[in-house]
Amino acid sequence: MARESEFLALDDAALRAVVGPHSRHVALIEDAFKVLVEAPGGGVTINGSTRDRAQAKRVIQTLAERADTGATITEADVRTALGAAATQPRDGQGTVAPNAIALPVGRRGAIAPKTAAQANYLDMLSRCELTFGVGPAGTGKTFLAAAYGASLLRRGQVDRLVITRPAVEAGEKLGFLPGDLNEKVDPYLAPIWEALNDILGPDDVRRRRDKGEIEAAPIAFMRGRTLAHAFVIVDEAQNTSRLQMKMVLTRLGEGARMVVTGDPSQIDLLNPRDSGLRHALRILRDVKGVAIQTFEAQDVVRHAMVERIVRAYDADAAKHRPAADLEDPDS
Repeated sequence: MARESEFLALDDAALRAVVGPHSRHVALIEDAFKVLVEAPGGGVTINGSTRDRAQAKRVIQTLAERADTGATITEADVRTALGAAATQPRDGQGTVAPNAIALPVGRRGAIAPKTAAQANYLDMLSRCELTFGVGPAGTGKTFLAAAYGASLLRRGQVDRLVITRPAVEAGEKLGFLPGDLNEKVDPYLAPIWEALNDILGPDDVRRRRDKGEIEAAPIAFMRGRTLAHAFVIVDEAQNTSRLQMKMVLTRLGEGARMVVTGDPSQIDLLNPRDSGLRHALRILRDVKGVAIQTFEAQDVVRHAMVERIVRAYDADAAKHRPAADLEDPDS
């Protein structure tokens, strides 16, 4: 197949982001698509077959668009764009473009979806009263939920950000933690606090917690409450019981929205079939105002190794899953 060259104009910031430190980003693109990418100035020249050039061009354009939002481009961004280039539908063909929705700038730059699944997830958060984000670790489902909630709080579109999760230990007995309620709950919510600190800054997070604008509590403390004009994050929901899930979902009050995040493959309950998340996903799928975004291994943006680990565990689970587990007894 004939190899030809194509020039793609880029501004200086986008060009630096595409090339990467020590030309590392360009090297990843070249290895993935068997193309030659050169940066003569004012843009990049892509040399290769028609198909390979088209895929490389899509990746470069995706990275350039993210750079234009002020985001810092990392190797994880490049690998995500590479994975999406061959499988992601083009804009207007049923998915939201990854750069269509941008969140406020955090301490490490602009926050924006890195994959089509993340973009769809943010779109669901903006449209639906109740959104489920489910999938493996490292797909950004909790971080983006916290980022979206922080953006609503910052703009005054909600009065409170309420964060809750079941106090189920991941196979370890930690004993009784010392301190007040916040000090007991905080270790369980470390990923969300990290996200909020990145977006709002530690001082603003502390001030808003003191004022009651950001609240964290175990799910048991939600009983009997009505959460109005709030954005509610239910994290690690795979470890809720069915009764807990029903209870927390029915806390929604006027002007409130809720996002439920979890990984059905990491249930720590004694009987995994008791998981309230699995049950809710099945019975609420067609309810008006409910949206479900399922993330896959290819959506992992944490580290390339994490995606490979997730794929290996998924393959092993599929190989050894008993036939009785392939169907939910309640379906």
